[in-house]
Amino acid sequence: MMTFAFYLFATIVCLSGVMVVMARHPVHSVLWLILAFISAAGLFILLGAEFVAMLLIIVYVGAVAVLFLFVVMMLDIDFASLKTELVSFVPVGGLIALVLLAVLAVAFGDWQSAEGAGDLVAVPVGQGVQNTSGIGLVLYDRYILPFQVSGLILLVAMIGAITLTMRHRTNVKRQDVIQQMHRDPAKAMQLRDVKPGQGL
Repeated sequence: MMTFAFYLFATIVCLSGVMVVMARHPVHSVLWLILAFISAAGLFILLGAEFVAMLLIIVYVGAVAVLFLFVVMMLDIDFASLKTELVSFVPVGGLIALVLLAVLAVAFGDWQSAEGAGDLVAVPVGQGVQNTSGIGLVLYDRYILPFQVSGLILLVAMIGAITLTMRHRTNVKRQDVIQQMHRDPAKAMQLRDVKPGQGL
């Protein structure tokens, strides 16, 4: 049953990957991409990596693929003109594909596994520890400092990207929080004694 499930998920992943590229409509390509992610998550579950499988579904299917789908559906793209422009790049794309296939053929043709490579474990975890618990012990116990430093680097990179792309426009109204906090209620509003039938 495990072998059948492996070949089923692997076949779906390969076919979905081909359909992502071959689909005529971008929305269909995104849907095929979602199917490929879900099938890859099934392969991770068969390998015993449940945490990675859930991350693949939650992050890639639930966030990235949905974002792709949202952008594709919201943008008004003229697909007819886009396809006519892509036809001119078919010879170059075919040449690049042949080069990549040749490189992969050479790499897999000379592939040799070292003795005992299957018994090696990158991060040794105690026996009887589940996959998710093992990842938590590795990240937040043994490698807590590199994990926090990498998070700090990503935070600095995010702040730098926001700062570099921020543009202050003069004709845009902006909120001044300090001025709002220190405003005088007596100057900010006026009381009018409107007589009956007088109007405003």
